[in-house]
Amino acid sequence: MTEKELKERKQRVSRLNSELKKLFPNAKIELNHKNPLELLVAVILSAQATDKKINEITEKLFKKYRKLDDYVNADPKEFEKDIRQSGFFRSKTKNVLGAVKRIKEVYGGKVPKTMEELLTLPGVARKTANIVLRNAYGVIEGIAVDTHVARLARKFDLTDFKDPVKIERDLMEILPRKEWGDFNHRLVLYGRHVCRRRVHNNCEDHPLTKIYPKAVNIWP
Repeated sequence: MTEKELKERKQRVSRLNSELKKLFPNAKIELNHKNPLELLVAVILSAQATDKKINEITEKLFKKYRKLDDYVNADPKEFEKDIRQSGFFRSKTKNVLGAVKRIKEVYGGKVPKTMEELLTLPGVARKTANIVLRNAYGVIEGIAVDTHVARLARKFDLTDFKDPVKIERDLMEILPRKEWGDFNHRLVLYGRHVCRRRVHNNCEDHPLTKIYPKAVNIWP
């Protein structure tokens, strides 16, 4: 982006983020979990699924699989049945069971605390790694870019890209580092509860659209 675009986007995202703080002052992840392992499993399962559905699944799953070895020793076919309603259950089974195996064999049974190590786990890209680091360990390495963040970042002209890694790079450039951790949570909640993906007639009345009126006709 040009210097002019960078300056404009920094000013815009500052105003948008201030409004998001007012709308969602206590924003936090909506996936239920009690420890880093449960969070990792939940985030992997959440791909292409709602947090509500995943919470319904993990309510039973986390009672059945209480520790790492329960996953390590799990029968893949049985695990597929356990998570079937999450969608893409075969690939998710492969990723979850592959991840826990590597955690046991390479990382001493502990979910890694660094971006570099998390990215070596099956099914873990930067989005998942950012969520685990932020919510399990309080470590801020970047900004998790899921479908809501990607869509709204384009809608409010905070990026020129569709690729999550490039979107994250742009957001990290225009947002102060201290804001990275909670920006994802707030924008996700905005996308879920205010400005949903489906085209609607009242977008011009939405709080963030009032800040950036051009967004009313943008539906990435």
